Amino acid sequence: MLIRTLRKKSPAKIDRLGRKLGRLLRKADKKRARTAAANLSFAFPDMGEQEKQEIIEKVYDHFGMVGLDFFAGADRTKEDIEAITEVEGIEHLEEARAQGKGLLMITGHFGNWERIAAWFAVQGHPMTVVARDADQDDVNDIVNQIRRAPGTEVVARGDAARPIVERLKENRPIGILPDQNAKDAFVPFFGKPAGTVLGPGVMAERLGAAILPTVCLYHGEGRCTLKFYPLLEWEPIEDIKGAGTMVAINQWLEQVILENPEQWLWIHDRWRLARREGLL
Repeated sequence: MLIRTLRKKSPAKIDRLGRKLGRLLRKADKKRARTAAANLSFAFPDMGEQEKQEIIEKVYDHFGMVGLDFFAGADRTKEDIEAITEVEGIEHLEEARAQGKGLLMITGHFGNWERIAAWFAVQGHPMTVVARDADQDDVNDIVNQIRRAPGTEVVARGDAARPIVERLKENRPIGILPDQNAKDAFVPFFGKPAGTVLGPGVMAERLGAAILPTVCLYHGEGRCTLKFYPLLEWEPIEDIKGAGTMVAINQWLEQVILENPEQWLWIHDRWRLARREGLL
């Protein structure tokens, strides 16, 4: 019902509804808004309270808009997606493919990340994405149905290791969002230790896969810029396989978040495990 309703709306109307939804969510779940304020304090200790609150409001606006854009775009064609998606840095994608050792496309819960897999699929290069299951089974089924419709393969985060290795050997792009709290290792993020997954780094270091940093900035009314960055370089860290790569990934994420802080998921408790371990 939601998808059918949104299909009838203009992009501007969808954005207006998305902003309203975001603000309703902010009022309904004040705990996450407090988490966002705490995260901003970790990342920007000199930021004033008014500026933090302004960013938090924009964060909820942003995720309300891109959330509805995802559902509204469930049946977009190749022509639709290309018309509203500007692409930059395509030469970096081509370089990664040419290496022939697999492609780890790294992004974050930033911008309109769902558009990335949709764009790859309609270009004839469907990717495998690693995704955390939603808490509600019915929501999870709908979201994954939309993701899979153009040809994207979705694998659950807990069962991803073997499919990733297989797809990398096939030189298929793998989409990973390694910017959420995890217990593998504590890696600096905005100058503070943050629980971070090591899997992408281990895969890259063992298999020689290229790491392609990618973002999809949202500009409003369905329009995005899909930007591929130069292939990531890293320095290995002795005795911790994958950690050097994850340090480099976190440093890159910091840069893109600094440029558009309202497009990152500050409401996620990124430093929860670090606090629990007494590291903060």
